[in-house]
Order: sequence, then C-alpha cells, then structure tokens
Amino acid sequence: MALVDIQVPDIGDFDEVAVIELLVKPGDTVKAEQSLLTVESDKASMEIPSSHAGVVKELKVKLGDKVKQGSVIVVLEVAASSNPPPLGEGRVGAATLAPAPTAPTAPPPQPAPSGSGAHAGSTVEVRVPDIGDFKDVAVIELLVKPGDAIKLEQSLFTVESDKASMEIPSSVAGVLTALKIKVGDKVNIGDLVALVEVASALAPAPAPVLAAVAAPVAAASPAAAPAPASASTAAMPAAPAHQPGAPSPGLPHASPSVRKFARELGVPLAELQGSGPKGRITQDDVQNFTRAVMAGAVQTQAQAVNAPKAPAASGGDGAGLGLIPWPKVDFAKFGPIERREMSRIKKISGANLLRNAVLIPAVTNHDDADITGLEAFRVATNHDNEKSGVKVTMLAFLIKACVAALKKFPEFNSSLDGDALIYKSYWHIGFAADTPNGLMVPVIKDADKKGILQISQEMGELAKKAREGKLIPAEMSGATFTISSLGGIGGRYFTPIINAPEVAILGVGKSTMAPVWNGKEFEPRLMLPLSLTWDHRVIDGAAAARFNAYLGHILGDFRRVLL
Repeated sequence: MALVDIQVPDIGDFDEVAVIELLVKPGDTVKAEQSLLTVESDKASMEIPSSHAGVVKELKVKLGDKVKQGSVIVVLEVAASSNPPPLGEGRVGAATLAPAPTAPTAPPPQPAPSGSGAHAGSTVEVRVPDIGDFKDVAVIELLVKPGDAIKLEQSLFTVESDKASMEIPSSVAGVLTALKIKVGDKVNIGDLVALVEVASALAPAPAPVLAAVAAPVAAASPAAAPAPASASTAAMPAAPAHQPGAPSPGLPHASPSVRKFARELGVPLAELQGSGPKGRITQDDVQNFTRAVMAGAVQTQAQAVNAPKAPAASGGDGAGLGLIPWPKVDFAKFGPIERREMSRIKKISGANLLRNAVLIPAVTNHDDADITGLEAFRVATNHDNEKSGVKVTMLAFLIKACVAALKKFPEFNSSLDGDALIYKSYWHIGFAADTPNGLMVPVIKDADKKGILQISQEMGELAKKAREGKLIPAEMSGATFTISSLGGIGGRYFTPIINAPEVAILGVGKSTMAPVWNGKEFEPRLMLPLSLTWDHRVIDGAAAARFNAYLGHILGDFRRVLL
C-alpha cells in the first residue's frame, strides 16, 4: 500500500474557488473518477474527481476553503499495483488528476452592425462563448431582462448540461435591448443570445472562457430526481460514497448566483423546494422563502429547534395563546362592503408586529424636547446648502442624537439571546418610511461615522427606493435601534412597537410651539414630543427616564454630541 496526494486538476480559467461540499470522509473507499468534493466560483459549480481508487486516509480541505490547480485535497491509500512509481518514503509525490479538457480561447466576438467596431449608441450582438465540449445545453434561468443596464462580464443566463451548470456572461457593457433566448432553449457556441446597446466607444471584449471539468455537478443529472429539501449539509459525512452522475443528497440544485444570494440573506437552501426545471431553486424561490419566514408562515429548521412549544390550538386564531377565537362576522348583512386584500408588505409587517406586541413586555415613556435652537440651525443649514440639493430634516439630527444616547446607555443598543445580552459595538439606525404599499424600515449603517449631510442624503435615497419598492433586504437589515417619526403628518404622542430583536424604539410626533416657563416668564419654544418604548426584560424605568432626558439635552444643545 502507498499514499497518494490527490490534487486539484486544471479546472479552466478559475483561481481560488471555494469548497462548498465534501462528498467523502476519512475511511471511505473510493473508485477512480469518483467525485471527492464540490467547488464553486461565481460562474460555475463543479465536482473534483479522484484519479485513483483507494481508501481516504485524510481530507486536506474543509468547507469554505479556497483551492486552485495543484492544491492537495485528499491523501489516498492505494494498492501498490495501481500506484505510479513511489517517491521517497513510499508516498507518491504528485499524483495529479487527469486534467479536464480546457476550453480554447473563445472566438472573436461578432462585430457591431456598423462593421467598424462598437460605437456609442450602436447595438452589439452577444453570442455564446466557448463553453468547452458541450453541445445543445439547456437554458435554465434568465438573470436579466430587456431594458436592464449590464456590466462587462455580468452574467446573463444560466445553462446546464448533464455534467455542469454555468452562467454565461456578457462580452460588452451597455443596455440590454433584446433577449434572443428563453428558458428551455438549447444553445451552442456562437449562438446569438442578446442584443446590447453599448454605452461607450469601446469595442466588445473577447468573451471569457468558461471551462467545465469532466465531472458531473451534483443534482444536475437529468436522469435523477433533485435532492430532497430536508437534506442538510451537516449530515454529509454519514452519506454513502458519492457516485459520478448520481445526485448528491447534500447539495441543493441551484446556480452559483442563487447560492450567493441565499448566503447573503442567510437562507438555508437545503430547506427550499425549487420551482425551476428539475427542481432547480431560483432567486424567486429564495425571496419567497424569506418573505414566508418573515411573515411567520414557515420556520427554518434552526427556528423550529429553538422555538418554544406553544399550547395545542383549540380553536381559531389566538387559541394557541389561550385566547378565545377571533370573531367571524358576516359584515354584508349589515350593509354594503368591499373586500380588499392586504398588501404583501402589510401582511409581512403585520405578522412581525403582532409577535413583537405579544412577546415583548413593552413600556413607553413620553417626554418633550426643546428644539427651538436646533430648528433654527436646521433652517440655516438648508439655506447655506441650497445648491447641493441635499435637504436636512430634523430626523437626521435625531439619528445623530440617538447614536450619542445609545453610546452613553449601551443596553439600548443590545439584543436578547436566551439568558444573555448581546452588546453591539456598531450603530445602525432604522427609520420607518411610509410608502404606498405600507410601512418599511430602511437602515442607516454606521450612523456614528457619518455627518448630518451624509445621513440626510442617504435617508433621501433610501426613502425614494422604499416608495418605489426597490429596497433590497440588505438595506432593511442589521438595525440596532429604530426611529418612527410622524412629525411630517401630525399627532403628539403614541406607543410605537419595538422592532425585534431590538430592545427599544423612539417615536417622534409633530413639533409645536408651547409656552415654557424659563424661571421668570413664559416664552414660546418649539417642543418635540418623544415616545420611547423599551423592553422591560432588558431596561428598567430609571434607565429609560435617563435615556430620554439625555436625548432631550442633546436636542436642546446639539453641541453635546461633540462631548
């Protein structure tokens, strides 16, 4: 018996690809060409096969490691008869996998219609580059649509053979004017797939080569069903040895871009049921799963394990909490009615607000802050910066003031984790935005590092995206404290509901002029109503009173922010 180092073969024009799945474990017996692990770049996912048959003695990589051509991934014990001549102490010193066929350089791109290169405003044909030894590969996912602005080498669509899935990039930057393919079409090298109106006088760059190793991608085989949604990556070591061409029970059927999108949102792909061809998980599936979790319609496996067990339901809504069922009334018998379905945003936020209102023992303190001087400064600032186009609102000052208060009272910037408190050393402030579709909460990240003008500009951009329904999840996540301002509408005091897992929220009403006693006489002062709601499990009344008082002092003399 001898030991062989199994190395990563030539996998084409990819460097430092990530290990996303281990298909064997020490002690497993593997056959020649049996897949050992799966790697993934931002363009393709592929399996790395073994060049020898033998027993796995050691895995040299773990999930998340980066590997490239020549990296040692497995130490294999092989029979002496099947070994190359041994080196040194009987260990084969460079048993490299037979390299996968490397695709030749892609053919030159088709010239622009003008025949003299692509000029600004001209339309360029985008064709399928050399994708290796594959023919009639199926289009399984479209990643762009006509009208989209695309960058050079941005992925346009995903194709899949029985050996690999890969994303096809654009060879030019510009505006996509037409897609010449649809899901289910078969494409080959040189096929026309899109028309792009180029944005500059640059000729299209040669399309990058997309090489795929001669090893199947898990769950890509048309002869087998997709991996079950309940399988988990953690269970992989106990799985039987993987066979080439057979679906892996641990790797969900999804393209690299969808995997990246799911990782950014923290979505466990193994728990999704794909709606695409052959059970492929699409970006819409990831988004729908996220919405369902936020609405409380489904739980992830981690949530199900950690969730408290509710009493058995004995009736309609609320019975699980020991409440009587929600009344069911035929409203039409009392007069004319009109039924309107709630918006998606209201359904999602409503479920979260109900949970937070029921589970959090919330208390609200009401106070007034004198902002007479601050308002005069705000008006002067807007006058001085009129040409910049950035309008400073009182909310920008409130965000900066809240950061100062949160630093002085760090328990307000914490979150409950079981019996422990997580104190955060970052200050991301959410602000409630009223949109035609319902309430949304964009987040100003690292508000402690930004000035009033930058915060105002960022708030304006995020509020605009919220009204247009273009906010992405990353722009609504990570808040440590939230401000809900009704100042532009009206009202004085209210009791805002805490946005879990935060432990406090500040409600702000409409400022009004009021007579205030200065020790000698009453004088008119502009007073801002503050309503601070806090989680009594984390914060006590004295701390809440001090927080509100300190916040009021800062708003009364904003120079305190510098202290």
